[in-house]
Amino acid sequence: MKNLIVRLGCLVACLVACWCCGAGAAIAYSSEQGLLSEAWRVVDQAYVDDTFNHHNWWTVRQKALKQPLSDRDSTYRAIEDMLGLLDDPFTRLLRPKQYQSLQTSTSGKLTGVGLQLAQDKQTGALLVIAPIEGSPAQHAMIQPHDQIIAIDEVPTSVLTLDEAAERMRGPIGSSVTLTVVHNNEQADVKLVRDRITLNPVYAELRPQSSGVALGYIRLSQFNANATVQVAEAIKQFESKDVSAYILDLRNNPGGLLQSGIEIARLWLDSAPIVYTVNRNGIQDRFDASTKALTHAPLAILVNSGTASASEILSGALQDNQRAIVVGEQTFGKGLIQSLFNLSDGSGLAVTVARYETPNHHDINKVGISPDVQVPSESLGIEEVGTTDDSQYQAALTQLLKEIDVKETAL
Repeated sequence: MKNLIVRLGCLVACLVACWCCGAGAAIAYSSEQGLLSEAWRVVDQAYVDDTFNHHNWWTVRQKALKQPLSDRDSTYRAIEDMLGLLDDPFTRLLRPKQYQSLQTSTSGKLTGVGLQLAQDKQTGALLVIAPIEGSPAQHAMIQPHDQIIAIDEVPTSVLTLDEAAERMRGPIGSSVTLTVVHNNEQADVKLVRDRITLNPVYAELRPQSSGVALGYIRLSQFNANATVQVAEAIKQFESKDVSAYILDLRNNPGGLLQSGIEIARLWLDSAPIVYTVNRNGIQDRFDASTKALTHAPLAILVNSGTASASEILSGALQDNQRAIVVGEQTFGKGLIQSLFNLSDGSGLAVTVARYETPNHHDINKVGISPDVQVPSESLGIEEVGTTDDSQYQAALTQLLKEIDVKETAL
């Protein structure tokens, strides 16, 4: 019995010693290993796919920690390699300057050429979601779905999305040359960087020859200023007794999810806006719960550059039969990212959920189908929303018919 007790005591002592060694190893991590583990933990807890693209995420961490992480750049590369296994271009590391730039962009301030981009995971080429209104890129007639294959002769295939974006930024007045592929034709386009005005709302009262007053609102991005500015535009129009609205979301690449939800609430009474579905299949539902600012007829203009929060707004108003959607199939980005701070000032953008429209349509890689299909055409900024704009004219025709029907019913 005494020998048994001694042996048990030794076993306990060994277990305690092993536990202490394990704890000591965790504490003894270098700052580089600690940062990598921090990034790994964020993805482990938040990423939408709990199979991690069919990778054992714990094994991924262990292999990554065995690399020689001699400096911060090597750690960043190891994190990027780890995230690359997810095969998700929207889940990515944002180095400190990139993270700061992204936060600045959503707050409404930016300098550069004015492009919203995605990256083709097969070719590495940059895909234009949309140019920002009034930007150097728009003035150069760069279009949604154009490809950027080089930046100052550096192939985009060797750059991450954020590295490419960083190369396009720079001091106002400096230039950058983009190699652009449009309709299978390649050309070098020289752009002069400028301050990008992210005032997201343009609003204009447009009297019609029939005596109808139309409120035209063009929304270019869902940033921190968008909800207040759209609400103010609607209130101004309501004070002038407008009969109908056109909400132009063409080439709007999205932005803040909450902004899209809040703007939907401006147009809807009690109604579902969007469902978000996390990796456990749990749905959150966002509703309109207050009185809409207007119940006047509404048409929404969309095109292939209408993406993300723009699609949430369009889908909410379409499914609730609050608006007629006019234009062409939208971009099809139905995934939701959240931003996470890392301890060194960098950050992670992580896909945390997918969303469904009120009728439970998953539009990722599919997009929203307009009620009235009208193909896009190449327009200068001065032609948008005019008689030269066939999508705008189609929306106007639909609204005038709806107004006539209501007046006849009265």
